[in-house]
Order: sequence, then C-alpha cells, then structure tokens
Amino acid sequence: MRITCSSISFVLIFQFFVSALVAQNASIRGKVLDDEGAPVSGASITVKGSTRGVSTSENGSFSISLPSNSRDLVISAIGFEPKELKAEAGTEMEIRLTKSISAFSEVVVTALGIKREKRQLTYSTQEIKGDVLSSTKEPSVLNAIAGRVSGVQITSSSGQPGSSSRIVIRGATSITGNNEALIVMDGIPINNSQTGNAGPGNGISRLSDIDPDIIESMNVLKGSAASALYGSDAARGVVIITTKNGSGNRKPQVSFSSQYSVEQPILTQMQNKYAQGTNGIFSNGENQKTSEVWGPLIDT
Repeated sequence: MRITCSSISFVLIFQFFVSALVAQNASIRGKVLDDEGAPVSGASITVKGSTRGVSTSENGSFSISLPSNSRDLVISAIGFEPKELKAEAGTEMEIRLTKSISAFSEVVVTALGIKREKRQLTYSTQEIKGDVLSSTKEPSVLNAIAGRVSGVQITSSSGQPGSSSRIVIRGATSITGNNEALIVMDGIPINNSQTGNAGPGNGISRLSDIDPDIIESMNVLKGSAASALYGSDAARGVVIITTKNGSGNRKPQVSFSSQYSVEQPILTQMQNKYAQGTNGIFSNGENQKTSEVWGPLIDT
C-alpha cells in the first residue's frame, strides 16, 4: 500500500495543531478552602498578567483554562489574604486561604447587631475579641478587659465569687448620679448592679453569670455621641457584648475548656477557754449583760 507524501504531511500538520490547541487550553480544576477547611464561595481565580479569570462556586470549586505561556494563578477573596501560586496541568488543586486580620478589625458592632466600618463612626470605639477574654481566665467578664481598653476603669466590689465589677469610661461625669457605663448583650441591656441581701453574706451580680467563652467580641463605645444609639442611659458610654453563633461557612467543631480555683478562707480564731463575762467574773445574761467571753475558766 502506497502512502503519498501529501497524506503524511497532512497527518503531521494535524497532530501539530491539536497538540498546540491542547497546550493552549490546559484546564485546571480545584477547590478553595479557608484555614479551617470550609469552602470559600465567590473567590476570584485569575491568571497573572491577563484578564482571564473565574469565581468559585458555593462549595468552593472552580475550573479555569490556562494559556501555554502562563501557569501563575492569583487567588483573592473578601476577608482573606491574597495568594499566588503556580498551577500544574492535569492535577486537582486544593488552595487554602488565610483570614485577613486587618479586614475584620475594621468592622465593629454598634447597636442591635448593626455592623459598620470603624472609619465611618463619629465617636471613639475599641473592640476586644472573645479569644482574648478567654485567655485571661477571669471569672468576671468586665475584669477580663481591665488594662486592655484605654480610658476604662474597672473596680471590683469585693473578691467574693459572683460579685459585680464597676466600669467607668473616661472618668466620672456626675457627682450624685450613676457614672457606670451601659452594658448591652445581644441588644438587651443588662443590670450590672450588685443585689444585696438582709444577711451578712455578699450580694450577687447577673453579669458575673456570663461565661467569657461564649463571647465573640466586646465593643466599648466612648463619648456622649454613643447616646444616640441607646438614649440617655448611654451618655456615660456603652459596652456591647456579642455572643457566639453558628456560621454556615465553616465545618462543625467542638471546643472544650476547663478551669477551677481553690481558695483558703481566713477564719477568725476564737478562744474556747473562758466563759461569758469580764475580768474572770461570770455573767449570766440577766443581772449583768455582756457580749465578752473573758469570764472564769470553763472547767472551773
């Protein structure tokens, strides 16, 4: 069988164009995940130096065709640090992005769960993250922010468990009134005053019942301008507590923490050698009354 030169040339030219076309349209597939393994939807995947790009789906997957002269991909998403890497044709990539700390630090909770950029606020504010509060291992939520927020003074009423702590922002503003800041948790004001009782024991405070591990963030609003959000009760400043809730963009996780404290009470030493009375003379409580117990020896 004779094969003409024209047929061989046609086959070679066809294979050349097919190879060039395949090399030019190399397809890359993969997934974009965060540092906890949850998919990142809406992430931008672009070829470096070109306008070619795609976005990830709800489960973080993507597919993009790469030109033959470039294999560098640039991955970016809102709230994450951008990442640049070299793609390998024929392999499924798994790209992990790191959350941007600077992006989240500029968003604060002002009132009723409303989040605004920090630069748009007309009053001073400072935020403390929940992991910082948990690391202090303080039983009281307010004691955990002591020394961490400028212009805030925390004073404990006593060292007893469950006792309240007083928070004053930017000093006292009233001579006779209450100078304590307003405390709001998930949109609900909390009474931080200490409840007393008729007995000799110490009172209790409901704010001390809040576990610091369930708090996502604490935002301190300073200045009288914050009163526009909560009225005249917030004229002395506001402490907004936001608790943790579920998120649809992360995998289920379980965290465990435990702590305990041991206290040694200091008890007043009482004598049990002398009976009731004074100067060695017994007092029966009828003719001569006294609260002292320096009477005669008990065994006499």
